Amino acid sequence: MAVPIRILTAVPICDGHDSAINTINLEFIRHGIEVIYLGYHRSVGDIVRAAIQEDVHAIGISSYNGGHVEFFAAVVDLLRKKGANDIKVFGGGGGTITHQDAAIMKRKGVDEVFFAGTSLEEMVKFVHQHYGKPRAKRSRPKSSDQELAHELTKIEEAFASRKRSASNVQRPTPNKKLRHSGRAEVIGFTGPGGAGKTTLIDELVLRFLNRNPKGRIAILSHDPSVVGEGALLGDRATMINSQDDRVFMRSMATRGQAGGLSPATHDCLALLAQSDFDYVIIETVGTGQEAMPFQKNRIVDLTVLVMNPDYGSRLQLQKIVMLDLADVVVVNKSDLQRARTAHTEIEQRLEQNRRNQLLIDTVAKRHRDPGVDRLFDLISRESVAAVSDRRSKEKRLSESAATAKRRKK
Repeated sequence: MAVPIRILTAVPICDGHDSAINTINLEFIRHGIEVIYLGYHRSVGDIVRAAIQEDVHAIGISSYNGGHVEFFAAVVDLLRKKGANDIKVFGGGGGTITHQDAAIMKRKGVDEVFFAGTSLEEMVKFVHQHYGKPRAKRSRPKSSDQELAHELTKIEEAFASRKRSASNVQRPTPNKKLRHSGRAEVIGFTGPGGAGKTTLIDELVLRFLNRNPKGRIAILSHDPSVVGEGALLGDRATMINSQDDRVFMRSMATRGQAGGLSPATHDCLALLAQSDFDYVIIETVGTGQEAMPFQKNRIVDLTVLVMNPDYGSRLQLQKIVMLDLADVVVVNKSDLQRARTAHTEIEQRLEQNRRNQLLIDTVAKRHRDPGVDRLFDLISRESVAAVSDRRSKEKRLSESAATAKRRKK
């Protein structure tokens, strides 16, 4: 399997729409390119930070608001200062960018500028020809984030190229610069698409940054794709508070694997958990009734299932396997009309499990929501440790019950 080209696309600060870049994104995806979309109204710092963390081949910028000569040049300059000049820059702006402007931009290090009338086919061809080749040997990373990004890429490329199978991949050993004194707490978020997982995570990140002035947090986010096709990795576009140097975010495509995660997720997560972070948050693809993404190898310390109040009838709750397995169930968008009924029905469903699971109502889009505050307090180190202790007790009780049953026989 060929390693997909990874491109970051974004719209500069003061540009208030993204209709053009969305059309281009879809065309890239149709031709096997993985697109990390950062969204519009993004600063130079946001774009470069994301490009380094995502370890993309190139950045595509759509600019229709003027200032393109200075903006594109600033992106190129900051990449160079960060030691990431292997990440290239291209873009366009319809009729906004003149041929004279484009000549100046190319002299400043921009690879290509597309003009009005350029076909989508030409753009796709350019990306494949210029960024589809294997990466040349890169210079030594200047930062731990850059080094970490390169290591994550190696893990993904190993799986993608099938040089080693998922069953015999050696677990990664972080570089000394990446190694943490302990192990980060890993929190897994899953749930159906549209439940608000990304917004909820972003609000939790804000609370973490405020409470821990020197702490760091990592996010491993997933979006769907099939083998040989591209993917739209768009969670960054909805992140506001996570645009911070103390947040390391990596977007991953499932690349044909069912269950909400990528074939390389386990090893990437192991690397992040051993690196310099206090917490690692992992978000799955929007999942259905069958998904149990975190059960294999117990890759997380705490599992959070995020649900929308509009899940359908009470019967639907009996079919959702994750309600049996989650440590915490969140009813997000609890300001909706059906939220109170949903809380009662889910509460009754959880009582049947006899596992002392927790149920929390949140409105993630609401500033300073008390439900999100409660969830944040819950997933602190102390709370995670308490959940781990509870799991151990449950396991011991289960083993004791099984032993007693055997003795009776």
